[in-house]
Amino acid sequence: MIGVMPTGQAQRMADQQGLDLVEITPNATPPVCKIMDYGKFKYDESIKAKKARKAQKITQVKEIKFHPGTDTGDLEHKLRQIRQFLSDGAKVKLTLQFRGRENAHKELGEDMIARVLEMLKDECTVEQAPKTLGRIHGCLIGPPRTKKGGGKPQISVGDEKPSEDDSPAGGGIHISIG
Repeated sequence: MIGVMPTGQAQRMADQQGLDLVEITPNATPPVCKIMDYGKFKYDESIKAKKARKAQKITQVKEIKFHPGTDTGDLEHKLRQIRQFLSDGAKVKLTLQFRGRENAHKELGEDMIARVLEMLKDECTVEQAPKTLGRIHGCLIGPPRTKKGGGKPQISVGDEKPSEDDSPAGGGIHISIG
């Protein structure tokens, strides 16, 4: 870190070293600049962005279908599948489809979804409440949410304002070589 100096002097220093003067934080008082190879800086930023895209996790939505007459054995199998999907980090869409005369007894289907949610209450979070759309009654559940971050507040460094005597009379910039 070099310190606070006039912009012209900082530009001359960068030119002497065959590097560029790059403004890092324009909103700071005085603005923070760095003497560096701008082409290398842009290349490094593109590599970081590419790695961030690669590390990004894509959430899948799996669908499990029921009918009001789904038997106990089949229901247990579907619950095992749901638990497996949730443990893999996927969201699960539960759909209960009414066929024919089942439409007259929609409360049976709503009870089935409520029973499934009751069985899974400790293992999932309901992301979309159960609702009926035509012949289909369904909801969306996801893996249980975990608390992120502790009780400690984040302390940001660099919020200090430089004193008036540090800045040159003609206005300047804070500069570092990197």
